[in-house]
This record gives sequence, structure tokens and C-alpha cells, in this order.
Amino acid sequence: MKEVIKVTSLYKKYKESESFALKNISFSVHKGEIFGILGTNGAGKTTLMSILMGSIKPTAGSFTICDLSFSKQAHRIRYRIGVVPQEYALYPTLTARENLLYFASLYGLKGKDLHEKVVQALTRVELLEVADKRIKYFSGGMKRRINLIAGILHTPEVLFLDEPTVGVDVMSKNIILQYLKELNGQGMSILYTSHHMQEAQEFCHRVAILHKGEILCEDTPQGLIAQKKALNLEEVFIHFTSQEPSYV
Repeated sequence: MKEVIKVTSLYKKYKESESFALKNISFSVHKGEIFGILGTNGAGKTTLMSILMGSIKPTAGSFTICDLSFSKQAHRIRYRIGVVPQEYALYPTLTARENLLYFASLYGLKGKDLHEKVVQALTRVELLEVADKRIKYFSGGMKRRINLIAGILHTPEVLFLDEPTVGVDVMSKNIILQYLKELNGQGMSILYTSHHMQEAQEFCHRVAILHKGEILCEDTPQGLIAQKKALNLEEVFIHFTSQEPSYV
């Protein structure tokens, strides 16, 4: 199966730190797959995503996205990936529509087709009626939905999601996850981070558990559950993260 993301022996150590934030990280994401990186706050999830999105450089190791390298082909990669960060990447004084038109314009999208795509996306996430309301008046769940649309209007091959449902209401969470499943069904590959085990169990095709900067295990959710004779992925997570990783 074609690999859209390939990570090999990735390390990251920040200048002000005595320890590594990431240690010997290796994994692949296949085309059309939803791959979850699961860990508690501080496990290294955001650092890993920041490296793969090109925001920061690794200390050692390498990775490719769609067979391209950031060191040589960053511009080409940026047009093939979508990014939905944990923090809202929206302008609060602009309306939802204005935000989406602006972010889409960064990818060269414009004209009637773009306006139609914005309307379709806002309709899909049930926010068309507030399209011309300023973002600063939106609830957290509504902002999350707009944040998602901003990352996918250019139809990326690979979508990076950093805690896409953190702090949202049940309705917004359901809308976001169902929309993501539809996008995945249309061929979009997704790399997703979360600390919500039940959500990941239902959403991801495969997962890796990241703890103290190390990947401790990787498999399908059901594979890990069966391996540890657990009731659910949360039990698996507790089993692995309650033990100190071996630094061999």
C-alpha cells in the first residue's frame, strides 16, 4: 500500500531542554488511512505534528510526505497538506466566510467556484446561517468547525489534525468526526492526535501510543485490544503508559 507519510528515526531536542521531546520515532501512514497518535498532554504529539507540518526542524532523523522532503520540496508539500491546529487559526474580527475566503486564497483559490465550495462546506457543518457573523462571537465548537473547513478547502491529499475535538460540545464533535469520515472516504489521508481513547478507537484505522517522546506500540485499535486482552483502547493505553519505556 502506498505510503503518504514515512517517518524514520526522528529525534527532537529543544535548546533549553536537557531531555529529548521525541526519541527514535518511526512510522508510516498509508494512502486513505486515518492514523492516530495517542498520548497525554506533554507526550510529544504537538512537537511531532509541528515537525511534520514544517513548523520546526527535527534534531535528527528524516521524513517524507507524498514522497517529498521538506528540505528540498517544501513549497510542493504545502499545497498537498491541510493543517487543523489545536489552537484556533482564525481572525476573530472577520466573519466565518471572510476567514475561509482568506485562507483559501493562500492556496490560489478564488472566484465563483471558491464561493460555492465555502457555501457547501458551511452547509455541511451546519453553520451557513452564521456565515457572516464575526468569529469572536462563535462558541468553541463552532470555531472548531470553521477551523476544520479552513484546513480542507484546497482539498489536500494529507490532513493533519491536532486534537480537533478538544473542548467541543457533543453536537460539534459528532459533526466534525462525521465530516472527517466523509473526507477520508473520498480518499483524504488523515494523521490525527488525541488523548480521547474512545474517540480514537472508533475513528482510527491504526493508532500509535506516544509516551514521553517514544512510540510504545502501533496497531489497529482492535489489534491492540486483543493483544492485551483489554475491554477497550483506554485499558490498552493505561497498560502501556503506566510502565516506564525502555530506552534501548
